[in-house]
Amino acid sequence: MQKEEQPGVHTLDEAEGYEERNRWNEEAEPKDSEDSDDTVDGDDSDDSDKKDPLGFLPLSGQAKKIAEWLSVVIAIWLLLNAVGMIGSGFNMAAGDRAEELFSFAENPFVGLAIGILATAILQSSSTTTSIVVGMLAGGLPLEVAVPMLFGANIGTTVTSTLVALGLSGNKKQFQRAFSMATVHDFYNLLALLIFFPLELFTGFLSRVAGAMAGAFTGQGDGVLDSIFSAIGDFVDAVTEPLVGVAEGLAENIGGVWGGIALTIAGVVLILLVIGFIGRMLSRLLVGRAKEILHNALGKGTLSGIVSGAVITTAVQSSSTTTSLTVPLAASGKFEMRRLFPFVVGANIGTTVTGLIAAFSASGVEAEAAMTGALVHTMFNTFAAILIMSIPLLRALPPRGAEWLAALATKNKIYVFIWVGGVFFIVPLLAVFATNSLF
Repeated sequence: MQKEEQPGVHTLDEAEGYEERNRWNEEAEPKDSEDSDDTVDGDDSDDSDKKDPLGFLPLSGQAKKIAEWLSVVIAIWLLLNAVGMIGSGFNMAAGDRAEELFSFAENPFVGLAIGILATAILQSSSTTTSIVVGMLAGGLPLEVAVPMLFGANIGTTVTSTLVALGLSGNKKQFQRAFSMATVHDFYNLLALLIFFPLELFTGFLSRVAGAMAGAFTGQGDGVLDSIFSAIGDFVDAVTEPLVGVAEGLAENIGGVWGGIALTIAGVVLILLVIGFIGRMLSRLLVGRAKEILHNALGKGTLSGIVSGAVITTAVQSSSTTTSLTVPLAASGKFEMRRLFPFVVGANIGTTVTGLIAAFSASGVEAEAAMTGALVHTMFNTFAAILIMSIPLLRALPPRGAEWLAALATKNKIYVFIWVGGVFFIVPLLAVFATNSLF
């Protein structure tokens, strides 16, 4: 029977490649087997149709596609405006007292905890990063912002755990899904354990990012500086009208309250816009994302990391990458260790939003905003290079995930202990304990 299922395969390598492709194709086909493992992948098209943000438009075909892409461009423009509003509002509200207002977060562990909590609640590291970048543009001290950006990496992985919980009805599926979800947790925790102390004691990432930020904000005299300066000028030009109107309305309210209102408006706009961008790009590109993931399977760690970064950059949502890998692992078609590089790449891809947001900053704080965005990018990039290139380190996240998944399969209480402890209780205790002791 197996020979009939693989016509034209003559070598072991060809057989393995055929089997890999065949497994992917089988995901969309219903199975008569008693084991429901092969049915967890679902149909993305159905879900995306139900969640169509532009479903109210009487358009179809090419006209609908053009409208969808145009809406993404407008949403990115609104994102840039929102970051500008946060920067202006924070500057109006805090003035020269930004450092004083955030004195409670001068302890880096408090900043780290705030980043974890904010992202766990918002369920989007892109949102947290964009807000922090906007606050940097408004005068937030870099030493306060950097730990928050580190924390954003940890908080974002709650999403994958929630995806795995949706498969808790089948023990085999759940164990595989939960190990895939939590390998992201263990990887991010390992990266934090390595780079957070390094940054605290040496300021390595901040120094390198600061040296690069001048070129990205057009502060130098070279060709590259001129290119980025032109980009910054263009962003300023397209955002000035809306941000200017918002600033005028805030000034009518007056003083601190006007600044607070403008900051809140910017935060709300970011929450709405990033969610919209994620949904639209997922609808437009999820098929292409699956194709990239499929083509990269079996081609090695580097291919997986690059593919994960490309997918996440394209759809502007690490949750999309997770939603592709967790069901695949749950189905048993692909091992968690083979899919692991994709979530590592997702960490890199998700930093692009912060870089885009940083271009909306102008004036003396533009360099600080870009420095923060670059710190986040370099943290995730250097972590991927270091951890994935050293076999001992690379093996730790999968082992931790398999251990936790085995416990969670026996008793779901471990899931709630893990999620509640890592993402909420420990960060809250860190904030209260640190402020009490120091």
